[in-house]
Formats: sequence, structure tokens, C-alpha cells
Amino acid sequence: MSNFKDATWKDEVTSVIRRIQEDEVKFVMLQFTDINGTIKSLAVNSKNIESIFENGQSFDGSSVTGYQRIEESDMVLRPDPTTFTVIPWKPKEKASCRLICDVYTPDDKRFKGDPRYILEMVLAKCRDAGMTYMCAPELEFFIVKESDDGSAPKPIDLAGYFDFHPGDLTDDLRRDIANAAEEVGIEIEISHHEAALGQNEIDFKYDEALATADRTVAMKAITKAIAAINGYIATYMPKPFFGINGSGMHTHQSMWSLDMARNLFYSESEERGHLSNIAMHFIAGQLAHGREMCAILASWPNSYKRLVQGYEAPVYVAWAHKNRSPLIRVPNFGGRKNAARCEIRCPDPAGNPYLQFAVLCAAGLDGIKRKLEPPEPTELNVYKLSYEERKAKGIVTLPESLKEALDEMEKGEFVKATFGQPIFDNYLVEKRREWEQYRTQVTGWEVDRYLRRL
Repeated sequence: MSNFKDATWKDEVTSVIRRIQEDEVKFVMLQFTDINGTIKSLAVNSKNIESIFENGQSFDGSSVTGYQRIEESDMVLRPDPTTFTVIPWKPKEKASCRLICDVYTPDDKRFKGDPRYILEMVLAKCRDAGMTYMCAPELEFFIVKESDDGSAPKPIDLAGYFDFHPGDLTDDLRRDIANAAEEVGIEIEISHHEAALGQNEIDFKYDEALATADRTVAMKAITKAIAAINGYIATYMPKPFFGINGSGMHTHQSMWSLDMARNLFYSESEERGHLSNIAMHFIAGQLAHGREMCAILASWPNSYKRLVQGYEAPVYVAWAHKNRSPLIRVPNFGGRKNAARCEIRCPDPAGNPYLQFAVLCAAGLDGIKRKLEPPEPTELNVYKLSYEERKAKGIVTLPESLKEALDEMEKGEFVKATFGQPIFDNYLVEKRREWEQYRTQVTGWEVDRYLRRL
């Protein structure tokens, strides 16, 4: 965002206040995320917005998940004027807008536990190194409907990958979601039905990671709102149904020059598929930290029901040019300079995008700084390699559970150095609490399998 209260910031604030008046906005939604990525929001009367821009809006930080163990006093929200947008599905008489906020302490310092701040700090280090981190997620989600018999919600359609049927319900819903996104300034590039029943994907345009994270948060809110308006539930739960694909957030990434004139991942040489040394070092950094950052990229117990063999999700820490089974894939960009990129496939859309993009950028940046070299690409289907073959190639697995992922994160130094000690500690506390709640549950599968048998 702009430097707080500099000339550019003041011009942006003036523009926002004018828009609020012109559009007769009644309420302003001040939004931020907790440590899990859940949107927190409070509505203020638009008459007070000028004062809020100047002085901030106080709130109780001790009631926000992931904040209370770091700072128990009141905190202050300061709206970022560049994130202003009118909420398109609100009727004129209830006109509302949204502003994403940065979190400050009462003494007017940035709150170190704010996930958006963590990403901003990593991106600043990236710019100090002369690079701009660009990324774009593929957001997969399910649209489901409540069951009349009280059973679990079910997918609303029977379609499959890229299926099209005239008058298809999900096609109309995707169009409504895309239209709403365009109205708030998110440029949609692709929307389609995914492989599983009721599963969809909507992708938006590549940008620097902070703008991308803001849009990711907005897209999730828009998707859920449009689904609810139509009587359905949109869910970003990684694995809501047994036996079919889960929802991932494959993230396309590249490093660019500071002036955005040159894609630093591109090389004229065909020897490595037009990938530059910077690109190779970046990939090597993410492979080196793959296990340690997995608890951020796949942050719920349910995430590890998706990261299993056979459902187009990565299990092994490897990379390839075409193969979709490893952790990192280099899409075929046809030698086009601006399209050179890599795609990491283990993140899921249930997590906090600010923290996810922060560790992805930091891992790639570490590989570049240390000039790490990746192993040879694994073009064979990794799932079909024997243990001995994987061992010979140095291929290890991603963690198989949230507990294993948290253990990897805790014993390492990379995530701690990226986040800082306070939020690192608090993340571990919050996620271990989630794991304890999960592991003590008795599921229907266990009852059906064991109750009458033992």
C-alpha cells in the first residue's frame, strides 16, 4: 500500500471519499484476516470514514484467532484506500463498500501478527533484491446443496472436467461469480467445471503477490456470497468428499524486474526449456523448503486427505516440465518470454493467502540468494516409481498429516525467520489445538468398521 499519510495516500483517500459520496454508500465494511485466513469484518457508518482514515478504528484484538497470544491490548484498523470497492450484490438502498485494513498497535506501529504485514515484509525483501514476485492461484471450490433428509450436503451437479450443458446451473453460477468479481476490479481469465462432481475453478489475472492475496480473499467471499444468494453453499474445504478429487490452489509464480519490463524466469537458451538460472534457483528453494512450509500451504487436518496418490494432488517433493504428479510443474509456455513460470501444486484454498504467498516468495528468494540447484526433473509419473527409485533420485514425500507438517515446521528455521517469532509461535499453538480436536474425534467410518466387529 502507499506509505501511510504521504501525498499519494491522501490523494487516494480523497478519491475514495468522493466515490462513497457519489455512490451513496451507507456502510463501509472494514476487513482483515485472522491467522487462519478467515475474513473478519465490521461495518461503520460511511459518515465516519474520513475520521477513520485519519485516526483508525479501534477493535479488541484479544478476540481474534491468532492475535490474542501476541498482543492483548486494543488494536487499530487502518483502511488501505487502494482496496476500495463497492459490494455489487448489495441493493441500492443498502449500498455498502469494502476496504481491506492493515492492523496497527495503539502506538501507531504495524502489528507484527497481521498476516498482510508478514507478506508485505517478504515482498519488501524481494524488492530489495531487485525483483518483483508475481503469482496467480487457480481457485478450486465445490458448490453443494443442503439435503432434505438432514444428511451431509451434496454436489449440485453431475458434470465433470470442462463439461458444458446448455442451461447448466453451475455455468450460470460461475458467470454470476465472474461478473461480480469483474465489478470489483478482479479480471477473470478462466472459469470452468473441474473434475469432481460439483467442483469448479475460477482463475484471475497474474499480479504482484499482495494484490493477488487481496483478490484471493475477495474471490472467496464473492463465491460464497453468490452461492448463498442462489440457495447453495460454496466451500473451499480441501477434501469434502471421499473418492473424488479435492480442491487445490495451484499457484503460478515468477520473478520480474522492478520496472516489470522483464520476466526474470525466461532464458533464450532451450537447454532448460527456456528457464533462467533465477528460475532454477527459485524452484530449488521451494523444493528445499517444501516439507517445512507445508503446514502453511496445507493448513488444516482435512488438507492431508487431499494430498494422497490418485487424485491429481502432489505427494512427492520433486519437479518436472510436463508431469503433474510432482510438487512443482513448469507449464509449457511455448518459449514466450512473459509466460515463463512454475506452478506449485500443494497449496489449497482453505488457508491464509497472505501467509501462503509469503512462504512461497521467501522460499524461492532463499534459493535465488543461495544459488541452489534443483535435482534433475522427474518426467516419469512419480506415483509409479518404486521406493528404491525415488530414493535414488532423492525424492522425499510431503508430510502425511498436519501433525507431521507442524513438526517439520517447528524443528526448522525457515518459517520462523519468515514470520518472526510471535506469529510463528502462535500459528503452532492454534494449529496444534486444531489437530488435537481432530485426532480425538470418533468418525462414522470408525463406528461402521469396528463397532460390531471388535
